[in-house]
Amino acid sequence: MSTSSRYFAFLSYLLSLPGALFVLLARRDDAFAVYHAKQSLAIAIAAVIAPLIWAVCAWALAWIPLIGAMLGVTLFALVLAAYVGLLIDWIIGMVYALQGKARRTPLVGPFAIRQSPAPAALLPETPETPTELIERTSTSDA
Repeated sequence: MSTSSRYFAFLSYLLSLPGALFVLLARRDDAFAVYHAKQSLAIAIAAVIAPLIWAVCAWALAWIPLIGAMLGVTLFALVLAAYVGLLIDWIIGMVYALQGKARRTPLVGPFAIRQSPAPAALLPETPETPTELIERTSTSDA
């Protein structure tokens, strides 16, 4: 894995939506950078969708007399919690990008990578099973 791949993967997180789109358009052939750009794009989309969902729910709750508006305002705490989770995802993604690891971020990683999983070249090798290890290391005395 080249250093430039790591920097472009990091750039996709650092610049959020513009950075992810730049990497997706300019570095299409770089599997590692594209992998992280898709996760960064998913984080940016989730950051836009969270308050929109809250606005629709708060508007619907506002029609309930007496407690509806209060419930709508209280639900804004969920938007703040979502932003805290997305911030943690964002930081974890930047760390993984700089370390050269192709791992999913906890919240949005499964959704972002569902469309295109990590290339096989980026995944860690699978360890041997115990039976394979025994067969490989056993010596026959016959």
